[in-house]
Amino acid sequence: MELTATQVNKIVNDAMITAAEAARRELAANGDGWACGFAWVNVYDYQGKKIRANSKLGKALIAAGVRKDYTGAYCLWNPSKLGVQSVDILEAGARAAAEVFKAAGFTAYAGSRLD
Repeated sequence: MELTATQVNKIVNDAMITAAEAARRELAANGDGWACGFAWVNVYDYQGKKIRANSKLGKALIAAGVRKDYTGAYCLWNPSKLGVQSVDILEAGARAAAEVFKAAGFTAYAGSRLD
């Protein structure tokens, strides 16, 4: 089954909402941690098939704000959009967003690095 642009938009929006909720829960539970860093979600394929940039799905992801990175994966940077620097909080959001993508049939992983 091929996803429409509207469906892709909904998945990306749901991932970002879920990420924001998870990041806020982490912030409330543990405060703003001391380790500064970054977090993102990498999306590699859909239903076992590589996503090509010139396909309808690739174009829909890009239109929804997911950018292709240097590794060839589609990357959603800081999916929670929370304005904190704590890598723990940002990672919680990225992990939650990755789960939304996985539930929709994508292969997706959260990534992070310290600053």
